[in-house]
Amino acid sequence: MMNLDRARAVEVMKHLTETEAEELAAEIIRMRRPDTSTTARALREFHRIAAGQLPPARGGRDVAASLLEASFGAERAAGVLTRVSSHMAGTSLEFLNAADPDQLATLLEAELPQTIALILAHLRTSNAAQVLAALPDPLRTDVAQSIATMGSATQEAIAVVAETMRTRTGVFAMRESTEAVGGVQPLVEIINRSDAAIEKALLSSIEDRDTGLAEEIRSRMVTFADIVKLEDRDAQRVLRGVDIRTLALALKGVNQAIADVIRKNVSERNREVLDDEIRIMGPVRMSQVEEARAEIVRTIRSLAAGGEITVHRTDEDEYVY
Repeated sequence: MMNLDRARAVEVMKHLTETEAEELAAEIIRMRRPDTSTTARALREFHRIAAGQLPPARGGRDVAASLLEASFGAERAAGVLTRVSSHMAGTSLEFLNAADPDQLATLLEAELPQTIALILAHLRTSNAAQVLAALPDPLRTDVAQSIATMGSATQEAIAVVAETMRTRTGVFAMRESTEAVGGVQPLVEIINRSDAAIEKALLSSIEDRDTGLAEEIRSRMVTFADIVKLEDRDAQRVLRGVDIRTLALALKGVNQAIADVIRKNVSERNREVLDDEIRIMGPVRMSQVEEARAEIVRTIRSLAAGGEITVHRTDEDEYVY
């Protein structure tokens, strides 16, 4: 990839899964400036070398970041690069992924929000979401705000936190780390894996403290309104597995643009069944509508995270639903 023309390298990377892209990006970062003999040998093995005279190519974090952004877009690239950095660092807090989220949350309640944020930034996103949900408010909001606003931590700081957690959990001899990466995107990934009630409460609390931060978080999150930003084939992929009653509930009081996209991308037969379901449904609780929309959002997020669909971010207009 490092020796391909950049445009071709980008096209190749677009066909990779995010996991494959992570592994590739990690190798590019590690290599930095491979020598000529290494380059020639690798290209020979791939049957792409010509006379063994190709110069060594440049690797490093900037090269990997550039390829990822051009292939996946800035937001997804940031998430991939964060996970790559964490994996390459061999995080010393990795052992906490094996802990029960509820027990870990109880253990962390006495810690400073910044310390908890540092730990959650090193956990798998799904685990971090469960721990965050188990924390009481206002501590949960403090931690979320700390994740979004923190940068890198020194090796010494992480070593101190890791040693403390090892002692308190009885786990020893874990690996060392060089840095932890926080920021809005890691928080968005954690919130995206939280349930609708936690998401709503957390964003509301953050908005009370920092409107600008809340707006930035929302701008990066996938929402029900984002279904209008999907290509037709992607919208069809999302709606294919959604129950008709769930769709009918989600359409209650919906913006016309969203309703049009949904009705356009279900089959004619399902459209008729959907219209009948809406007619006979009558008044429903708003909580039912929100949960139905949340279920569709979870499907969008899951498919987008797996690279099966793409949510376009070019349209910044808000949709009222």
